[in-house]
This record gives sequence, C-alpha cells and structure tokens, in this order.
Amino acid sequence: MNPTPPTPASHSDEVTAQALREQYESGATVDELVAASGLSYGTVLNRLHDAGTAMRTSWQTRRLRKDPQMRQRLATHLRALYDEHGATLAELAATAGETRRGARSLLIEAGGTVRTTQQTLRMRSAAQAAERQALALSLRAQYEAGATVPKLAQECNYSAGTVYRLLHQAGTRMRAQHRHGPAGQARKRS
Repeated sequence: MNPTPPTPASHSDEVTAQALREQYESGATVDELVAASGLSYGTVLNRLHDAGTAMRTSWQTRRLRKDPQMRQRLATHLRALYDEHGATLAELAATAGETRRGARSLLIEAGGTVRTTQQTLRMRSAAQAAERQALALSLRAQYEAGATVPKLAQECNYSAGTVYRLLHQAGTRMRAQHRHGPAGQARKRS
C-alpha cells in the first residue's frame, strides 16, 4: 500500500509498535513494513500484535487496495521506489502484492517510465559506487584519527585487504608499518 514508510532505522528500537500499526492500518502489508523498517518478519508481527492491531486476510488487503485513492497512493509509492531506489518490476510486484504486469501498470499510472534492464543495472551500480566511496571516506577519517587497519576490518566485518583497498581508493596516506620482529641483523647482547 502507500503508507509513508518509516525511515530505515539503524536501531530496531526506533521503529515503534504504534508507528507500524498506523502504517498497517493505512493499508501496508506486513511484507512492506518489513522492507521499509529493516526489521524481521517476526519482529514486525510481534510489534503489530503488541500494539493491538487487528490483522487482515489477504483478500481484505486486496479489497482495500481496490479503492481508487488507495490505488493512486500505491502507484505513487511504487514510482518513488522505482525512480529513487532503483527497484525492479519484480520487486515492485512483491511490494504491491501484484504481478509484474500489475506493478508495471501502476507505475505507468503514476507517470513513471519503465527502464531497460541495462538502465536499472547502471542505476544500481552507481548507487553502490557512491555507498562504497562514502565507506572509503569514513574509513579514511577513522584511520587518520589513529585506528589500525585490523581494527577497522574487524569493526566493519571486512578483510584487511578490502580495508586497504578502500583506504587506497579514498587517497589515504598510509602510516609506516611497525616491525615488531628482529631487524635485518640480529642484535648482539653485551
């Protein structure tokens, strides 16, 4: 449906049971709430039940979506997902509980233009490149503040090699490596 999806939360506690209930009662499905909130399916269901939400059957949701205003809001929501987030028709169909053909019709109703597969791939690739660059700059700032590569790798769950590549991509000037083992020549003891 076309509820205003909650902003993806960095902490699951930020998405309240009441906010999920309002979204659900305005026509969103549990799957849509899962996608919008980033919470698991079970967590969304539990929070809806905690808020005292009266659950719908799938046919009740379909009947609710036959409403012209609801259909228009759904079409607008799907277009935003398609244009701003690079969603595919298959993803729109899953979100709307429609077929790909139905999702395509809703997209066109909202004034959207259907992309080719190559255009979608380029759009997603550009978004991933931007995210990777932002991560690289964040790692650079942490490294320049004194963090070590192994510590950064552990924190972001990447290998040390990946962290080195991201730091290099961000133009980071690397510190000299410390040699903790014996130097080139063995020291003499006196």
